[in-house]
Amino acid sequence: MKLTVIRHTAVDVPQGICYGFTDVALKSSFPAEAETVKNRLADKTFDRIYSSPLSRCTLLAGYCGYVPAVDVRLKELNFGDWEMKSWMEIDKQEATDWFADWLNYPAKNGESYRMMQQRVYAFMDELKSSGAQSVCIFTHGGVIRLIHVYLGLLSIEDSFEVPVEYGQIFEFTFQLVC
Repeated sequence: MKLTVIRHTAVDVPQGICYGFTDVALKSSFPAEAETVKNRLADKTFDRIYSSPLSRCTLLAGYCGYVPAVDVRLKELNFGDWEMKSWMEIDKQEATDWFADWLNYPAKNGESYRMMQQRVYAFMDELKSSGAQSVCIFTHGGVIRLIHVYLGLLSIEDSFEVPVEYGQIFEFTFQLVC
């Protein structure tokens, strides 16, 4: 299977704000950023196209001319009560506990990175057995990092070593389940 995975374009959120599950606005540079992505996809065809339900992903897919199947498993990490708060506003002990074990410790009323891994892996397992030969996914940085882990390209502990820029396109090839 050929898998093309695209991170959404730049968001209009101040630096240091947690916004994983929140549907935030895109920067005014969206048309220019989206045009670049669209041009890079121009020669590609896909059997299936998926997107996170958040508008920062669906708007990019639409700009590129696609009507994706929306899947909630492709959303970014759920920061729960921390959504739209700066790191300075988060309870110091909660933040300390999270940074000490960010793989397993969920934000209050949110999810841990391993919980997110389970939903991304469930999506990928389903995709692998779907029979599709060429797939495109519009999603988020955390999901893209976990796809790297799923494909054995990184350990989960090292998943943030991969830079994932706004509008960046990743291409993977892997074997389908027989």
